Amino acid sequence: MNMFKTAALLAGLTALLVVAGGAMGGETGLLIALVFALVMNVGSYWYSDKIVLKMYNAQEVNQQSYPEFYQLVAELAQRAQLPMPKVYVINEDTPNAFATGRNPENAAVAATTGIMRILTRDELAGVMAHELAHVKHRDTLISTISATIAGAISGLATMAQWAMIFGLGRNDEEGNSGGGFGAILMMILAPIAASLIQMAISRSREYAADKGGAEICGNPMSLANALRKMDNLNRQQPMHNAEAHPATAHMFIINPLSGLSMANLFSTHPETAERIRRLEAMSYGKVM
Repeated sequence: MNMFKTAALLAGLTALLVVAGGAMGGETGLLIALVFALVMNVGSYWYSDKIVLKMYNAQEVNQQSYPEFYQLVAELAQRAQLPMPKVYVINEDTPNAFATGRNPENAAVAATTGIMRILTRDELAGVMAHELAHVKHRDTLISTISATIAGAISGLATMAQWAMIFGLGRNDEEGNSGGGFGAILMMILAPIAASLIQMAISRSREYAADKGGAEICGNPMSLANALRKMDNLNRQQPMHNAEAHPATAHMFIINPLSGLSMANLFSTHPETAERIRRLEAMSYGKVM
C-alpha cells in the first residue's frame, strides 16, 4: 500500500510541477517542467535522503564519536528487527529528530544536539523508536521525496514571481497561455496543493509511528513525555533552518515551524495533545 501511495504522490506532485511550468511558460514551460520533473523523480528516489541531510548540515556519527546515542539506536534497531541505520547529529539547540532513506536497508536517523540535552535516556529512546517505526513502515521514502519535490514546486512559484516582475511571462505570438494570470494562479496554488498532499499523507503516519515507536521502546509514556517537552520548547525556539526549508517540516517528529510562518498553516503534524492522549491510552491498555 505504501508503494502505491508513493507512486500516487509522485504522480500528483509531478503533475503540479508540469502544470505550473505550462501556466508560467506555455508549451516551452510545460516541456521544461516535464523534463525537470523526470530528473527530479529519478534523483529524489536515489538522493533525496542525502539532499535533506545536507540541508540541515547533519554529520554522520559512530560508536566512537557519540557512543551512548549510537548504542541506543543500535539497541532499538535490534528490537525492531531492522538493519542498523546510519546515525546523524544536527548541531541545533531546538530538540527534534527525523528519519530518511529509500528503504530500511538504506535508512538514516538524525537528531539534534538539543534533543540529547533535554530528554532522559528513556525519552530519547521513545523518540528514536518513533523514527525507526517510520523506517519499518517504509514511510521514509514517500516523506523524503515529497519534501524534495514540494520544495521544487515552491521554488518554481518563486521563479514565477520574479518572471512577472521582469515581464518574462507574457503570452507569445502563437497565443500560448504563459505568464500573467497563469503565473499568479500557480504562485498561489502550487505551494498550497503540495502542502495539502503532504498533510494528507503525514498525519495518519505520525499516529502509526507513535504506536509503533511505543511498541519498539516498550513504554508509551517515554514517548508521550518526550513529545510534551519537545512541543513546549519548539514553540519557544523554532528551528530557523526549517523555516528556510518548510517543505521538509513534515519529516520531523515535532513541527519545527513557528506559529508566525505561513507554511505553518499547512502543518503536517497532528495536535501534540492528541498524540499524547493516544499514547497514555495505550499505556493504560486502552484502544487507541
